[in-house]
Amino acid sequence: MNRAGFYTEEELKPHLQRPPQDPGAPGAGGKPFGKRRLSPEERKEKIDGFNKTQFNQFASDRISLHRDLGEDTRHPDCLKQRFQRCPGLPTTSVIIVFYNEAWSTLLRTVYSVLHSAPAALLTEILLVDDASTEDHLKTRLDDFVRQLNIVRVLRQPERKGLITARLMGVQAAQGEVLTFMDSHCECFPGWLEPLLARIVERPAAVVSPRISTIDHNDLKLKKPDPNWLYHVRGNFNWKLQFGWELIPEEERKERTNETHPIRTPTFAGGLFSISKSYFQHIGTYDEQMEFWGGENLEMSFRVWQCGGQIEIIPCSVVGHIFRLKNPHSFPRGNTMITRNLVRLAEVWMDDYKFAFYRSRRQANLTFLQNSYGDVSERRKLRKRLKCQNFSWYLRNIYPEAYVPDIRPVKYGKLLNVAWKCYLYVKKTKNKWKPVPEFKCNTAAAQYFEYTSRKELRLSISNLLCLHATRGRARVSLDFCRLKGRVTAAAPEQVWIYTENNKLKNTSSGKCLTVSQGTVIVAACKSNQVNQTWDFL
Repeated sequence: MNRAGFYTEEELKPHLQRPPQDPGAPGAGGKPFGKRRLSPEERKEKIDGFNKTQFNQFASDRISLHRDLGEDTRHPDCLKQRFQRCPGLPTTSVIIVFYNEAWSTLLRTVYSVLHSAPAALLTEILLVDDASTEDHLKTRLDDFVRQLNIVRVLRQPERKGLITARLMGVQAAQGEVLTFMDSHCECFPGWLEPLLARIVERPAAVVSPRISTIDHNDLKLKKPDPNWLYHVRGNFNWKLQFGWELIPEEERKERTNETHPIRTPTFAGGLFSISKSYFQHIGTYDEQMEFWGGENLEMSFRVWQCGGQIEIIPCSVVGHIFRLKNPHSFPRGNTMITRNLVRLAEVWMDDYKFAFYRSRRQANLTFLQNSYGDVSERRKLRKRLKCQNFSWYLRNIYPEAYVPDIRPVKYGKLLNVAWKCYLYVKKTKNKWKPVPEFKCNTAAAQYFEYTSRKELRLSISNLLCLHATRGRARVSLDFCRLKGRVTAAAPEQVWIYTENNKLKNTSSGKCLTVSQGTVIVAACKSNQVNQTWDFL
């Protein structure tokens, strides 16, 4: 066979052709399930299913396992993309970990891969069961997938979590590339080839698809917009929580073709492809991390610091159900996740780990109690791979991030000496957000850090600053101006901590004061004890 040129459509045919779909069926073409009047029995089934899975399982169970997602709405650059037959695309094993997943979402994920991934490139689908307790995921599942030929079920004898289950899949995988996927996904046309092509170009690239939301209420897929100009990438905050942000404006302006990868400081970790040999070279996962949580940031920091790259491939689109909340419990709950994050910080963050410990005080306790396990092997891995330090990562990979002081000038609860009360701010709808005013509280308090740039930052958030607007008495909590490439703090957010323990705002020239239990700024007076503040 002539190996020159590009793959043909015939060569990229999937293992299974999708059976004919009724365009009027519930959820067809990626459309929403639709509203309908429910009987009492159906209403109970819907409520029970939602409580169990944290998405509308009632709708999922009535949508075709083979549903297509309708028109390919990716950017025209993606639709024109072709893939060279020489040197050729590598084969992949798709690894799907599940625990008590709904039958319909798990099987729809499997069929979605079989209906979209080229047969010549898809070696196998490995379903790794993390010791599910639901009956439908035992013999019934084994019997069902036997007819699918390239699908296998692997079972952990006891529940050990995502990390251990994925490593079990890796040990069994026969493909050249590992593709990890969650158990409630649906693949858009042409999702696999761009991931594999990028790994051919950059064998040290860890590549993620663009993740589209499948609504947890009506199972509608949010299709890619061909005119979409504002791509997102992964980030992190100093509590080591993953998040999303728009790519920087200058990077948007430089994008001339939608097939170009998006460099991302971090990635979500649920959906990605990586060369199996590179995965092993770079240190797979930290096997002493427990269950789930933090492994995506650990891999993000490790790959970047050790010479690889993390990218989002815009032409690869996979839908994912983002549940309302995690329906499963974990041993020790948040303590387990905190332990994982401390392991990450101790190996990869150098002295910036102290910024993390200030933002997440439970992590500081874990660190002080030395209850995060032995990290010596991971430190040896870092040394063996000759990895860069975390300062390098912040300068070169995420220069837009706010870089905190490793040790701030002052840190603690801010106590007003006269009133014996603390500077206090509540969460807004369970999130740390700007607030219009402060109260002084005799019981509760947050920790603040007085930075080398003379800001007063809320330590638990790190992006919110004490703000004194000119011409107003009351002080507020607002987003800090100083961040990344913005190197100057806003004058309204600059405070001089004087020798007699007053906090003087440079914009207003006034001092932080407590008046009748409210925190304001007022004219500075040397004999005003209600303007005296201690960090405790």
